[in-house]
Amino acid sequence: MAKVLLINGSPRKLGNTHVALGEVAKTLNEQGIETEIAWIGTKPVRGCIACGTCAKTGSGKCVFDDDICNEMIDKLNSADALVIGSPVYYGQPTGQVLSLMQRMFFAGAKVANKPAAAVTVCRRGGSSAAFQALQMPFQMVNMPIVTSQYWNIAFGREQGEASLDAEGMQTMRQLARNMAWMLKSIAGGNQQAPAVEPWQGMHFIR
Repeated sequence: MAKVLLINGSPRKLGNTHVALGEVAKTLNEQGIETEIAWIGTKPVRGCIACGTCAKTGSGKCVFDDDICNEMIDKLNSADALVIGSPVYYGQPTGQVLSLMQRMFFAGAKVANKPAAAVTVCRRGGSSAAFQALQMPFQMVNMPIVTSQYWNIAFGREQGEASLDAEGMQTMRQLARNMAWMLKSIAGGNQQAPAVEPWQGMHFIR
């Protein structure tokens, strides 16, 4: 059975981000897909300091092991797909979830060819900018992006209000159905994953 890891990037464990991710998880379960909603908690999450130790050792882990990053890397490595959710703070995802994503991907979490999606929840505005910020890393690490009927956004202020956003919840369900379809298509296919050329990093200073 395929498994999807859903990361709740909100400091509120059972807030509206959880409501949105829960709707995705419930629909995935109905499609025969196992799920885990992992909460990042309220403790500090380090930002990447570009030390490069993860690349030098090839460990696939961050050298700093005093927060949830390496635990989340382990969960992601054992999952077949990823959904990352965040509330919107000043038009952006939470700082903790951005730090987590950057360190997980840079450290070498096994993510290539795993379907991925982002979910944002807000009171009023900034949701599309935050949604875009969460999705951008997926395209840099060869993760196919799962779509829905609209951007994966739900609205609500007080705890649980996002459940009243009928279109938002429908969008979450369609996202889940599309992800289940993609996972089943990958599992049932006979094509190998695309070849990846050695990275040729460039800048424009000469």
